Amino acid sequence: MTTTSPETGGHPGAPSPPGLAGGPGDMTAPGVRVRDLVVVYRTPLGELPALGGVSLTIEPGTITGIVGESGSGKSTLALSLLNAVQPPGRISAGSVEIDGLGNVLELGGDDLRQARGRHLGYVFQAAQNSLNPLKTVGKQLLDLGRSHGADDPRALVRDARSLLERMGLDGARVLDSHQHQLSGGMRQRVGIMLALVLNAQLVILDEPTTALDMITQATILRIVREVHKERGLTTLMVTHDIGVAAEVTDRLAVMYGGRVVEHGPTMDVIGAPSHPYTQGLIRAIPRLSGDTAEARALPGRPPTLGTLPAGGCVFRERCPLRMDVCETVEPPPVLVDRRTVACHAVAGARQERVVREERVVREQERVGREEERA
Repeated sequence: MTTTSPETGGHPGAPSPPGLAGGPGDMTAPGVRVRDLVVVYRTPLGELPALGGVSLTIEPGTITGIVGESGSGKSTLALSLLNAVQPPGRISAGSVEIDGLGNVLELGGDDLRQARGRHLGYVFQAAQNSLNPLKTVGKQLLDLGRSHGADDPRALVRDARSLLERMGLDGARVLDSHQHQLSGGMRQRVGIMLALVLNAQLVILDEPTTALDMITQATILRIVREVHKERGLTTLMVTHDIGVAAEVTDRLAVMYGGRVVEHGPTMDVIGAPSHPYTQGLIRAIPRLSGDTAEARALPGRPPTLGTLPAGGCVFRERCPLRMDVCETVEPPPVLVDRRTVACHAVAGARQERVVREERVVREQERVGREEERA
């Protein structure tokens, strides 16, 4: 079931309207701080890490994109924000601090259900997975309202219909339909409606444009931008499509092998990528104009749970900048031009630049002293 939030303030349990009556001024966009998050999956080879100590800060009111190849850990990270990793997976270490909730990983039972319902909205990658095939959309909406204490079902339905109509759908017809009576794009919009109708403050979209035609994709992205701005949300978008990320997001985190390898302003990351993996992703994008032969696929294959290296840099087998230190030492994130990058080669180049700049400053100071003495 898609999780939603009737809360209008930053504190769980605050009174709130049952639908979309609250405006942006009534809500506080939460910030998110993920620290040293480790998620493991039980396999015949033992517990293997899907996330290996991820740290990520999502600023309040921003749209942050998570990109990377399949298996990089994007969806696992997104589910961890809801403390919703399912067996055989488990969160074994770290914290997920969300403003107004605290550490979500310390919540359980009814407290966790209420936190998901009152603070967080989630739009699943396959929209049909969040819909009950035996119930109409309207009945599922009422079930959702009852489970989260909405005391005015008519207002809830009215707000849902209004939001669906904003998305170009016949609200009344959709609410009276079962999922098999809706197209993929319509189901995706229903998922967005269910995630927003109770005023979620943090909205997580997992591949919201997958398998949609270009026109429907453009509609979904327009809706995401408009609703995010109007309601003052914090939004996390998981996508494999860098073009989608460039269209919508403010900040971009690039994941590989269960690690965040680069994170910063979207246009900085896409326009001048620093990590060799990010550079490879950008080079692999097909060209519609210019030299179409410039697009080159990344060599090799992304790692699986069973092939992730136990130590060192997870990208080293495919990296053109591979060094001896990459074999044994995992690169720590360093600040480079308004972004963080986890790469020994980039860190080394940055250190060399700093040393050169210090030499220039010292030389300028020396010349200045000599001129003063003269």
